[in-house]
Amino acid sequence: MRKIAFIFPGQGAQYVGMGKDFYEQFPVSRAIYEKASQITNLDIAKLCFEENEQLNITEFTQIALLTTQVAMLKVVEDMGIKADVNAGLSLGEYAALVSSKVISEEAAFLLVRKRGELMQKAVPTGGAMAAILGLESEIIDQICQSTEGIVSVANYNCPGQIVITGEETAVIKACETLKEAGARRTIMLNVSGPFHSMMLETAGEKLGEVLEETEIFPFTTPYVTNVIADYVTEPAFVKTLLKQQIYSSVKWQQSMERLIADGVNTFIEIGPGKTLSGFMKKINKEVMILNIEKVEDLHNVVSSLQE
Repeated sequence: MRKIAFIFPGQGAQYVGMGKDFYEQFPVSRAIYEKASQITNLDIAKLCFEENEQLNITEFTQIALLTTQVAMLKVVEDMGIKADVNAGLSLGEYAALVSSKVISEEAAFLLVRKRGELMQKAVPTGGAMAAILGLESEIIDQICQSTEGIVSVANYNCPGQIVITGEETAVIKACETLKEAGARRTIMLNVSGPFHSMMLETAGEKLGEVLEETEIFPFTTPYVTNVIADYVTEPAFVKTLLKQQIYSSVKWQQSMERLIADGVNTFIEIGPGKTLSGFMKKINKEVMILNIEKVEDLHNVVSSLQE
């Protein structure tokens, strides 16, 4: 029996031109871009489709990605493809919540626009992130905890690929120790701040204030969150988790393993790039992994689901 999860990528997957074919070919997608533009007072189509410097700036990246994902999701839903459960990596959780009908599209656009602004403003100087390749998560956790300063795991992406975050001096020191402990590579990332670290707690608390005014609806489809790598059953708990998510570790590998343990055997990545599909190949090679990035991918997904 097929059990389907829709999964949505996070920040870093964006590129100029993402979603343009959906915008041009499907009125329902075009309407999403127009709705997001009206709500945020930004030209989202221009932001996504035309060469510009803003697309890679956090406060614009986030709303551009969410809009694109929801625009694609609407077409997928119209084609009759339904998820049994939803999940998203960090920012992608907002698209997952829209798919689960927990928050409205309008509320998601407002929240993510504010989230991007808050994270951009809260980025402290002296923060950094680094990818750690080829070392067990337990060793990375231990070394982060024993390193002086603020440094912790930002993302548990997949076996052999973990990202750490925090104060630059602490991240650099941790990288040196991790190499000595057997890491195959440590790569300092070109990012604008120490995302998913306690250095962004202020942004999380401010987003919590905005979330207080957001209406949360009962789940129509189950949802697994990165923060606890488990199902959320109480809609009211969503607000707390979205606040904490900004400064908590992204437990992506654990979340996917939770879904697989629950019988999910088909994962459909909706959004630009194939990052999550790549992670899944390292997490579990037995499950089916499909990707919807272009309109042409829709036909491949439909035929694959019919097999």
